[in-house]
Amino acid sequence: MTDGRRRGVTGCTGRALGAIAAGWLLTRAVLLVCVFGLVTVPGPDVTSDVSVIYRGWYEVLRTGVFPVDDVTWQYPPAAALAILSPSLLPFLDYTAAFFVLALLCDAVVLGLLLGAARRPGGSVRGVWVWVAGVPLLGPTAYARYDLMVTAVAVGALLAGVRRPRLMGALVALGALVKVWPVLLLTGVARARVWWAAAVTAVVVLVAALAVPGAFGFLAHQRDRGTEVESLGALVFHVWRLVGGWEGQVLLHYGSLEFLGPYVPLVSGVALGLAAVALGWLVLWRLRAATAAGGAGLGAVPGVVPDAAFTAVLLFTTTSRVISPQYLLWLVGLAAVCLLRRPARMTLPAVLVLVATAVTVLEFPLFFDEVVASRPAGVALILVRNALLVAAALTACRGLWRAVAEAVTVPCPADADIAAAVMPAGPADSRASVR
Repeated sequence: MTDGRRRGVTGCTGRALGAIAAGWLLTRAVLLVCVFGLVTVPGPDVTSDVSVIYRGWYEVLRTGVFPVDDVTWQYPPAAALAILSPSLLPFLDYTAAFFVLALLCDAVVLGLLLGAARRPGGSVRGVWVWVAGVPLLGPTAYARYDLMVTAVAVGALLAGVRRPRLMGALVALGALVKVWPVLLLTGVARARVWWAAAVTAVVVLVAALAVPGAFGFLAHQRDRGTEVESLGALVFHVWRLVGGWEGQVLLHYGSLEFLGPYVPLVSGVALGLAAVALGWLVLWRLRAATAAGGAGLGAVPGVVPDAAFTAVLLFTTTSRVISPQYLLWLVGLAAVCLLRRPARMTLPAVLVLVATAVTVLEFPLFFDEVVASRPAGVALILVRNALLVAAALTACRGLWRAVAEAVTVPCPADADIAAAVMPAGPADSRASVR
């Protein structure tokens, strides 16, 4: 047995599997106890989004139209699938069914990560990121449909190693549920992935045209302001703390946002930062296209999940809205990045986990402090957002260095993305790609 295979096997021993299973079962039991109300979590009721908002959308969607009269509906047409999914469990009421489905999606991600970790060259560190990261967010993790979208994204990245068409289809489906999974294509070079994504998107969008109001969400997204947990919100938090700002915090388009003087300016700066992030990603991809003497993106091991993680970090951090559940996206992508050894995204992943732990403090535990811009609330937002900025910058540095190294190291042009998540076995790597 080669050293690579030995490491791949011993990386996921029976003892490790037992510890992972025990950790997952224990933490998920705690989450279920919280979302089912057996234990009351301080702060606002995080489950009301499911029992009130999602349930209301569900009733409208069942009639064959989208809830366009509700400004909180700000999602692409395929989001209806997530909202309608509790009907798969008709023996449970809507809220209970939603929580059970969230648990099942969580278990699916765990299974996918474990399967990948057991391959040659794999590591269980990525599995532990998922096991620990989800409960760090508290009951919000199960009380939003973002966990379902994250499951699709993780499945897409892991499918990309050997099933590029499946990856493309899953990316398109995820993007039509909540947009951000389109960023999984940032580091993808294979034409088959792009074509599969395009065909799937066209099919779903054409089908959505038959349903009234399928694209009403676009106007609602356009009119959003600066949410109180975002990076730009720190300007107004500090300004309110020292006195002088004459605006206010109001429920606006489904979230608590700052409304008043200079808010449009700060929102515009956030959009500008997102444009800068996009420009950097384009520059990185152009540089990556020349990696290893023209071999391109396929010459950079682990480039697909690492690029996806970096891109989502950049756009999450610069967004006008940073809702707590966004951290689930980052936890899922970080878990995939750490499945391979060595993992260049280790530090950003650790920073994301710490940011997730801080997030549960600012919402729901001390959310009143945040909304009122009191010192404790401002400090929590400052620390959480600083961690996300640090994670984004270190991820960018790691991604740039990976390409710089590949430029100077010759690599076969047909290496493709077989090592997109982890290296294949030394003897049969080429066969596994085909």
